[in-house]
This record gives sequence, structure tokens and C-alpha cells, in this order.
Amino acid sequence: MKMTSQKIGFWAVFALVAGSQIGSGVFLLPAALAPFGAISLLGWIISGLGAIALALVFGQLCARIPKTGGPHAYVQESFGPTAAFFTGWTYWIISWISTSAVIVTAIGYLLPLIGDQPKFIVVGLEIVLLTLITLLNLRGVKASGNAEFVLTLMKIIPLLLLPIAALFFFDYGNFVKDSSIMEFTDSEIISKVTLMTLWGFIGVESATTPAGSVENPSKTIPRAIVIGTVCVALLYLMNSISIMGVIPGQDLMNSKAPYGDAARIVFGGNWHLGISLIASIICIGTLNAWVLTSGQISLGLAQDRFLPKFFAKRNKHTAPYMGLLISSFGILPLLILTASDNLAQQINLIIDFSVMAFLFVYAICVLSFLKILYQNRHEGSIFQWIYGLGAIGFCGWIFYNTEFTTLLISGSFVVSGLPMYFFMNRPSKSKDASVAD
Repeated sequence: MKMTSQKIGFWAVFALVAGSQIGSGVFLLPAALAPFGAISLLGWIISGLGAIALALVFGQLCARIPKTGGPHAYVQESFGPTAAFFTGWTYWIISWISTSAVIVTAIGYLLPLIGDQPKFIVVGLEIVLLTLITLLNLRGVKASGNAEFVLTLMKIIPLLLLPIAALFFFDYGNFVKDSSIMEFTDSEIISKVTLMTLWGFIGVESATTPAGSVENPSKTIPRAIVIGTVCVALLYLMNSISIMGVIPGQDLMNSKAPYGDAARIVFGGNWHLGISLIASIICIGTLNAWVLTSGQISLGLAQDRFLPKFFAKRNKHTAPYMGLLISSFGILPLLILTASDNLAQQINLIIDFSVMAFLFVYAICVLSFLKILYQNRHEGSIFQWIYGLGAIGFCGWIFYNTEFTTLLISGSFVVSGLPMYFFMNRPSKSKDASVAD
């Protein structure tokens, strides 16, 4: 079967970096941060610098080891196959959870346009959206990468226009601390807002996963990761400042649609419907990025014999169709579960746990980078040591400020890989035969 070329370039990878990070968080976080006042902006700066340090680390790792699958390949180089398996497995499983949260949010933002619907209709729409994005990714990395570029443009343009327009309505007096947080010290507040804003940067590493399908990956991916993350950080900071400067703090704290409320003030009229559509498009772009990433993770794991070899099967578009299909089927139960009102309210907790699980992956990848730097001391630079140590310090600081229960539950994602690990490492017939001889 003849396979068509599926190599993607800088702009498609840049779109994947930005698209995987810019999701529902940009719409939800302004209201969550409102009680903390102006100090919340410091949280964006700290988490943004931490994300940029991680981006630099992943860029260098990909330059040195440009393999499909991303994180597990780097860990294998430094710490061997066992650590690599659990890194890759954790990364793959939490990508399902992140994807399901994005799907639920994407359809939720469409409801103002189509009206309230019964739960089975909402779930049906979620499944249709997942199916369409999966079918797009079955057309190959190039098709999904090109679509991601268009979707990223559609989401970035309005996120640039609103902050610029908001300058004419900006009032620093809107930045006020709520009385409910007065009991916390400034250092405790900074810790809390940094943990919250970090959600917006999850996905910084996603562009490393399709390395085998990228033109000149050792140069293209590092540039795209770093430039994309810097742009995302600036975009988040601009939008957070503008929203908080336009809407009075007390009103923003109770807002269910901060961007819609800001648009009414800035533009007037019935803008909430347009904002809902834009928010849905943003989430669809993030969904496409995560479905692509999930397929590439399973492909890389299968190529390195950490998953059954059928995960490495590709169609004529070189898409890893078995990995994409199995990932999508794994997401379906999560969509059905979130149809329950009670479970839907718990989705934010699920996101918190998945963020911490992502940090496990990030931390071991940074440790891999530091070990590679140490082993190749004559090649590394002082700047690489600075951002490498900065990245591990950032991860360690977040772990230190996270409740033990959250760390424990997040760690269960790692442990869930034990059955597959034992299955893939079971004694083979050939080994048994050689022992018998």
C-alpha cells in the first residue's frame, strides 16, 4: 500500500503547541482568579516562566532524541525501559482525561446557541464531535496539523482583539482582593494562583510526540515549542489583565461567562452568543491537538515495544489508526460518566488530578535532561543548566505546595499501568523454549 507524505513544518507544529495549551482555561480562569486581585497576575508570570523553562527542556530533549512518542523516549535514554514505560503509559492515559474535559467544555459552550438539551442529546453531540475529530486525524498528521493551524488562527485573533479593545475601558480599581482570602499570606496566595494558572500551560510538550512526522524535527520542534509557549504566556497575561480590568472584581467572581460579560461592556449588544461560538472553536482546536497527540503517544510506545505491536499499525495516510481508535473508545466512558450532574461537578477535580499527573511526566523528563547534560558536560551550556534546574525547581515547588491526597490520587494513574507492564514483560514461548533446551 502506497503511503502519502505526511511531514509537517514549523507552522503546523507551532499551531499544535499553541492549540494544545489554549483551551477552556483561558475562558474559565479569569473568574477563578478574581478573588486574588492583582497578585493573581504574578501567578501567570511564574507559571508562564515555568512553562517556558519546560518548553526549553523539551525542545532540547527533542533536538537530541527526535523520536515519535515524546516523553517516554527521553526517559528511556536516561533511566531505562521500566521508567520509560510508566512515563509513556501515564502520559497516554491522562491524555484521555484531558480530551474528555475539553469535549464536554466545547459542547457546553455551544448550548447557548442551540438551547438547553436533554442529557442524551448532549452526550450524543459530544460523541459526534469526538468521532469527527478522530476521522480527521485518521487522514494523517498533515491533515490534522493543517486543520490545527486554521483553528489556532481562529482562536488567537479574537483573543488579541478583546484585550486591545479593553484598553479603552480599563480600570485598575477593579483589581480587588476578596475578604475570603485575607487570611492567607501573600506567599500562600502566590502558590495558589500559580497552581491554578499552570492548568493553562498543560500541553507544552505535545509537539514532541509526532517527531517522526515533522520536517527536520531536531530544529523545527524546539523552535516551535519555545516560540509557541512564549506567545501563549503573553496571550494569557494580556487577556487576564484585560478581563480583570474591565469587569469589577466582585462581579467577575460571580461571572459564569467572563468573556461574554467583558464583550458586552466593550462592544455592547448581544455578544454572548459570538463569544460562546469562539470558546467552542478554541476547545475544538485543543481537542484536535490532543487526539493527534494521543495517537502519536501510543504509536511511539508500540514502536518501542511498550504496547502491543498492533498499536503501530498505520493506514495509507500513515495515521496510527489502531491507537487513535482505541484512544477514542477509551474516552467514550468518560463522556458518558460526565453526563451525570454530580460527576459533571467533579470534572474540575479530575482536571486537578490530571495536571499533577502531567507534572510527574514533566519532572522525570527534566531529570532525564539534567542527566544527559551531566553525562555530556563538554557539550552543555550554562544557560541549559539554568533553565534545566529552574524547571525541576518549578516542578518541585508545585509538588511541595500540593496536598498529599491529590498527589496520591494522581499517582494512581502511574500505578494503573501495572497490568499492561506485566503483560508486555511476560515470559515468551521462545524464552521458555531456550530455558528448556
